Amino acid sequence: MRLACLVLVVPWLLGACGGPQPADWQLSAAQSLGVFQRYYLTGDARADAEFAFARRELAATGREDLVARAELVRCAARTASLEFDDCPGFVALKPGARAEELAYAGYLEGKGPSRETRDDVLSRLVALGVQLRKGEIAPAGIAQAVEIASAQGWRRPLLAWLGVQEKRARDAGDADAAARIRRRIDLVSG
Repeated sequence: MRLACLVLVVPWLLGACGGPQPADWQLSAAQSLGVFQRYYLTGDARADAEFAFARRELAATGREDLVARAELVRCAARTASLEFDDCPGFVALKPGARAEELAYAGYLEGKGPSRETRDDVLSRLVALGVQLRKGEIAPAGIAQAVEIASAQGWRRPLLAWLGVQEKRARDAGDADAAARIRRRIDLVSG
């Protein structure tokens, strides 16, 4: 799971920085962003502190594009968890963002073109969140999102996606399916 988080974060962050040997701040920021993702997706309250640390490390460089990337990592985790907003942390840094960051922000908002989904589970879950946001998701996609979140033990997105499944079952008049999904929600909620 940790590897899946870092697959998304590390190449994106380190690739932007260049150089053969990453500086300590690069490694610290990348590691904290990976831990942030894990904590956020599992619903751990320590997520905010990890993100704040990573953001401080990146802000120390004076590079808005790097801090903008961190904000997009946070927005992607929120999108995977169906917490849609305009990514306010990124919006504040938009003037210093590069074309790549601007395109990814548009994608997360459901305004840009679809992107090729990476092989890692978080990228797939983000893509499914974007599809839901755009109103272009099929029931099979919702089921896939539930299974991804469940298999990873990601409580926050699992509860969100189960909520979508439950609403669809209720709207379809399938009381048995809605009750089964509600029991699963209750189990995950503790």
